[in-house]
Amino acid sequence: MRIEIIYPKWPKLPGQRVFNLPPHGPVVFAATIPDEHEVRFVDEHVDAVTFDEDVDLVCISMMLTCQTPRGYEIADRFRALGIPVIMGGIAASLHADEATAHADAVFIGEAEGRFHPVLADLQAGHLQKKYDYLDLPAPIDTVGTARRSILNREKYSYRGVQMVDLVHASRGCRFNCYPCCVRYLGGRSFRPRPIDKVVAEVASIPNNRLFFVDNSLAQDKKWELDLFRALAPLKRNIVSHPVEDDDDVLRAAADAGVWWVYQAIFDTSDFIRQRVRRLKEHDIAVEGTILLGLDDHTEDAIKALVDFLMEIELDLAEFTVLTPFPHTKAYQDLAASDRVLHTDWRRYTAGEVVFKPANMTPNRLEYLYHYAWETFYKTEPQQLKMANLLKKAIKREVSAGTRHRFQSPRNRLAASNAK
Repeated sequence: MRIEIIYPKWPKLPGQRVFNLPPHGPVVFAATIPDEHEVRFVDEHVDAVTFDEDVDLVCISMMLTCQTPRGYEIADRFRALGIPVIMGGIAASLHADEATAHADAVFIGEAEGRFHPVLADLQAGHLQKKYDYLDLPAPIDTVGTARRSILNREKYSYRGVQMVDLVHASRGCRFNCYPCCVRYLGGRSFRPRPIDKVVAEVASIPNNRLFFVDNSLAQDKKWELDLFRALAPLKRNIVSHPVEDDDDVLRAAADAGVWWVYQAIFDTSDFIRQRVRRLKEHDIAVEGTILLGLDDHTEDAIKALVDFLMEIELDLAEFTVLTPFPHTKAYQDLAASDRVLHTDWRRYTAGEVVFKPANMTPNRLEYLYHYAWETFYKTEPQQLKMANLLKKAIKREVSAGTRHRFQSPRNRLAASNAK
């Protein structure tokens, strides 16, 4: 069977640097497709979708709510040609009832060990409308190495520098943050992968730069320490979501090559100040993820928060607006008080106000969102901050004798200039 996996394009955040990372969901899903089938991949961020008739099945992988309208358009066109379409991914699970109107089947949850029967149903002519495994996560030891061979790596670079490959060491999260749909992000319990499998996958990736996309690595201190110690001999440059604020963990993380961490910043407390300082003391850059529009946010509070980010010398900041995605506590609360403005999913980018804030008008919160981006990057543009961090990564590779393992000619020139 000829199977095409498509990753629909979504709009970037206003003010956000434009670059494309190789998507993780499609390569993880591709690994669940039996080898006897031919698989090709189209990431609409870097390639155009062509509506050819030489495929037997189209699988549309969607991560974000704002991808769904484009995903539906693509699905409708293929189905009009008589080509069956299966939808999957986080956004397809969040919007499963809606997605069924545009797909022959919607796959909900994790696909490991479960997609072969779906293909058998298709070939037998009795495909089910939904395959629902949301609350039945796959056994974590069945999660294998992602099928990155489907990627066109040359398309994923920023100013000539090869971007990170995405990998995960765990699934699920024991935290239950207010705006998050954790049930749809691997479940409400922390499920660490066997460390030897993680190490084997990392060793198989021909890229020195990795992004661990786990919801948070700071969920089990012993496992986290064991993971970083096992990764250290591989000498990778690692970006990750939060790590434990603990001396042993921070040292082990730095030794493993962690040099850039995404850290949620929700107030101007000494707790946040210290957390950022301690990461920097271990030579780990910090990109703050800042959510605006919570019910305790006033205009003065948001402006004070932006001032605080500059005071603590945050390396990068990514601002988003509270967005009531389906199946979240935020959606339940805002819908119950009639504060959701609309459900035009194209505009659910986290860069546009789609609800009524508690302490200001939607237009004023939108203004403050743009104010935050512009003020933080006023003295040093975002592109320059990003370029300086990437140059730092290249210098680390050169000094450690671990040149980038997957280089285009432009990458090699960039590494040479960094000496």
